[in-house]
Amino acid sequence: MKSMFCFSALLVAFLSGSEADPDAPVPAKPLELCGVSLSGAEFGKGQSPYPGAAEAKYFQNQGMNLIRLPFLWERLQNKLDAPFDADELNRLKKLVEEITAQGQSVIIDVHNYARYQGKIIGSPEVPVKSFACFWKQLATSFKDNPRVLFGLMNEPHTMKSETWLASANAAIAAIRETGAKQTVFLCGNGWSGAHSWSHKWYGTANAEAMLQIVDPADKVVFEVHQYLDPKGAGETPDCVGPQVGVEALSGFTAWLKQHKKRGFLGEFGGAVSPHSKEAIHAMLKHMEANPEVWVGWAWWGGGQSWPQSYLFRLSPDKQDQPAAQMAWLKPFLAKGGEDQQPHSQIEPRTQSRPLSSSQQLDSAP
Repeated sequence: MKSMFCFSALLVAFLSGSEADPDAPVPAKPLELCGVSLSGAEFGKGQSPYPGAAEAKYFQNQGMNLIRLPFLWERLQNKLDAPFDADELNRLKKLVEEITAQGQSVIIDVHNYARYQGKIIGSPEVPVKSFACFWKQLATSFKDNPRVLFGLMNEPHTMKSETWLASANAAIAAIRETGAKQTVFLCGNGWSGAHSWSHKWYGTANAEAMLQIVDPADKVVFEVHQYLDPKGAGETPDCVGPQVGVEALSGFTAWLKQHKKRGFLGEFGGAVSPHSKEAIHAMLKHMEANPEVWVGWAWWGGGQSWPQSYLFRLSPDKQDQPAAQMAWLKPFLAKGGEDQQPHSQIEPRTQSRPLSSSQQLDSAP
């Protein structure tokens, strides 16, 4: 989905106050999880700083009850199958504990694109068992915090869907072996685009392969990402049109309903423009109209690691002026961060069991 080189500048000329947009529709009830990806720890090959709990608190004050916290696998584990770096683990745990103590939930998001040191999980250099070993240690470290959720891996791509399926199932099994009950957020292959969930240009379609995910706890939420530019990748400020997001999400929503699954919009964003504003509102309205399958969403992105010129930056500027896009989101948030309940116990939709071939999706929804 989004380019890893998303630092292309777009000087934002329109800033607004912190009040909600009066023209935006007011939903009856926000979705269960609404928040932002708080960047920092996924940059610089482990050398960039973590964001601070105060940054998370700003978003809580806006009504966001979720922080998606991306970080690099290599920060915690300098060598495959080795114990975690104690200092690095303590830094991560301290930040997560501070954020969850404020009342927000945290998705700990392994932001590696299904790679370790650039090598694909499931390759000879990075065996599937090493990914499972990593998650066994990570789950053990966080299983006792009910506000922590597990983001298995950000945006797998350029690999066989079957390889990613086997890797994900091994990691989920390792997580459950620890006794961890947290919900697992699972991206599909091909950058996990909502618009391409049923496509086959990256191999077996996620709409087919992801039906073979097995979780003994039946607490997997399928995570998709979606932007508004022609590629749906978040590479440019362009917005195709006000309905582009709804059109991209509709097929995935139908798949969730057909197979009694639950979904999460783990990344989305729009640059400041009338079309982007309309498209974001339409996307969120679509999700809120289908709360039986949509768990929530996280905007990309927030954090002081992003320059003020970054087109999707949601953090305030140096003069504490809020981003224009925050006003777009306010009508879809609980006022003042209300309803801050632990979310590791998201209820399963169905009993978990392998699906027969006759139950798999044969074509795009």
